[in-house]
Amino acid sequence: MHKGAMYSVTFVRHGESEWNKMNLFCGWHDVGLSEEGEWDALEVSAAALKRENMCYDIAFTSCLRRANQTLDIILKQLNLVEIPVKQLWRLNERHYGALTGFNKRQMADIYGEEQVQVWRRSFNIPPPAIEPTNPYYHAIKNNPRLRHINEQDFPTTETLETTMERVVPEWTDSIIPEVRAGKRVLVVAHGTSLRGLVKHIQGISDADIMKFNLPNSIPFIIDFDESMKMVGGIRFLANDETVLKAMEKVASIGGK
Repeated sequence: MHKGAMYSVTFVRHGESEWNKMNLFCGWHDVGLSEEGEWDALEVSAAALKRENMCYDIAFTSCLRRANQTLDIILKQLNLVEIPVKQLWRLNERHYGALTGFNKRQMADIYGEEQVQVWRRSFNIPPPAIEPTNPYYHAIKNNPRLRHINEQDFPTTETLETTMERVVPEWTDSIIPEVRAGKRVLVVAHGTSLRGLVKHIQGISDADIMKFNLPNSIPFIIDFDESMKMVGGIRFLANDETVLKAMEKVASIGGK
């Protein structure tokens, strides 16, 4: 821990999903990990945490399969399958609206690279809302894992800003009390929900968050003082070169 730190929380962005592999906008569509994603959860996420002898008392994740699978693999490897796991829909990935199910490269060819990067990375410009004609609309709406969400809370498109409006209160109300109680906390979630949390915790500006990317699978630790203010910087459990490469991969629209 950094000097002056009282608490620390570990975060992991899930491994490659079947749709990451195909370079598709995924959001709330509930796909599983690809084989590579499973391997990453085992050989990158769990291996890094084991090397650091990390141990946890409670874990938080979203309601989506790719995050849950990543967490399951990590807990199994750390012999922590007995710890309580809280699945919180407010930690879900952002909803990509009408982009859901479409290839990022194709969308860039249709709407222009700049427009697609604005939809992907801007703070408050949403993609068009998903319509019932979208092939994945009903699969998302009728997913049993999401059935408990109130109609007025169920998004049809989201930005980083609106994702933060659900993620930050969950951090404050559900996760921080466990940290303050002295529990060792692990959070396994998604690119946008974790970017939103880091933006909130670190106080990153709306403009700078556009350039900030979180790599898949590489765990990172944030230390906090007694008032839950961040101490020091983000600590990735990998060398700088590995982290940088993984960030660049995430930032790219991809050539597929």
